[in-house]
Amino acid sequence: MNDVPVEILLLPHGAGLPLPTYQTKDAAGCDLAAAVAEDAPLILPPGGRALVPTGIAIALRSGFEAQVRPRSGLAVKFGVTVLNAPGTIDADYRGEIKVPIINHGDTPFTITRGMRIAQLIVAPVTRAIFVEVEALSETGRGAGGFGSTGISE
Repeated sequence: MNDVPVEILLLPHGAGLPLPTYQTKDAAGCDLAAAVAEDAPLILPPGGRALVPTGIAIALRSGFEAQVRPRSGLAVKFGVTVLNAPGTIDADYRGEIKVPIINHGDTPFTITRGMRIAQLIVAPVTRAIFVEVEALSETGRGAGGFGSTGISE
């Protein structure tokens, strides 16, 4: 496991909330908390979506990205997930991390201050060098698309 320093700025509306936290020794993602007002929880109706503030901004080193991913517990128990999963935070972004959440469940879902709403994963970036060619190498699959490798029953 490689530790990577990440500078973090706690914004005024994030005061008192925990910084992103790994819940176990081997966790890949750390939890992001909702920075909604204590007296104004966010209620997502079924099918509703919202951009949820976290009250933090980060500065990643060049060559790294942060991914915002859903929390499996929210998805399984309530049908609530990150809308554009995974979302990417580039190394040159310095604004607040906000999480687009959608309620795929059947009942309204309430997001309260400090609720763990998503995970943040910091990862190295590999950039491709695209090289135009006249033809691609052959494979057994070829141009077969979705479902072309067989369906498990």
